[in-house]
This record gives sequence, structure tokens and C-alpha cells, in this order.
Amino acid sequence: MSHQPAMRQTQQGFTLLELMVVIAIIALATATVSLALPDSNRDRLETEALRLSALLESARAQSRTSGVPVYWRATPEGFEFDGLSSRKEAPNPLAGMRAWLQADTQAEVIQPADTANLVLGPEPLITAQRVQLQLGSQSLVLATDGLGPFTVAPPTDAQP
Repeated sequence: MSHQPAMRQTQQGFTLLELMVVIAIIALATATVSLALPDSNRDRLETEALRLSALLESARAQSRTSGVPVYWRATPEGFEFDGLSSRKEAPNPLAGMRAWLQADTQAEVIQPADTANLVLGPEPLITAQRVQLQLGSQSLVLATDGLGPFTVAPPTDAQP
């Protein structure tokens, strides 16, 4: 009687370990891609903040040189600077109403409390002021200590 070795059955499919490794690789790739995608609202809001900061500092400098106080206030459509001359002979580019770059942007003065205006001079040292910008679920705070320029405040420093 001849004894033949039992034929080994061929493996079909994947082992559990192989499936778990593939799932882990897919999970890591998905996490990496989702973290790498920028938040477009955040980028747009940062652009608005940089623009507003430059405009506030420009108005502050004009207020100091002219000796006339300049006020910034948010409006439903954007914002405006009050106190700048708007003569026909020499129109001031900051005077008048300005729209936000993103129509859904909103602004609110949060310091000093109970006011809707920022006072931008004419004194070299103004009071500490903060304005909160919001676009969708994102928000940023522009702040000055009264001596330095308006800058984006760190997130931990965003509360008045």
C-alpha cells in the first residue's frame, strides 16, 4: 500500500493580519490627507485680518499727522473710517465705506466694552483695543496694547 502525502490545500484570500495592516495604512493615509487640507475660511479670515490691520495702522498714522481723531466702525456691509477728510481736491483713499473681501465677514469691537468704534488717535498712545473678525465658524481677534500696531492676537489671548 503506497502512502501518498496529503495534498496541502492552497490558501485563498487574505489573513486577518494582512487585512488589519491594509486598514491601518488606509487610516493613516486618510488622516494625513485630512490634516493637510487647508481650511479655506481660516485662510480667507487671515487675509481679512491682515488687510484690516494695515488699514487701521494707516488710519492711525493719518490721525497722528493731522491731529484729528479717526474712528473705525463696522457696518453690516463692511466698515468705515470716520474723521478722515474727503476733499475733492485731495481725496483720502481711506475715507468712506469699504466692503469686506468676503461678503460673510463680520466684525465686532470687543474692547473697550460697550462701544462700536475703535479710536485711532491722534495721540501716540491710545487705549488697548480689540476687534473680533468672524467668517463662518472661524474667528480671529485683532488687538493693540495702545502703543504697538494692531496684530492678530494668539488664540489663548482672544478673550477680553
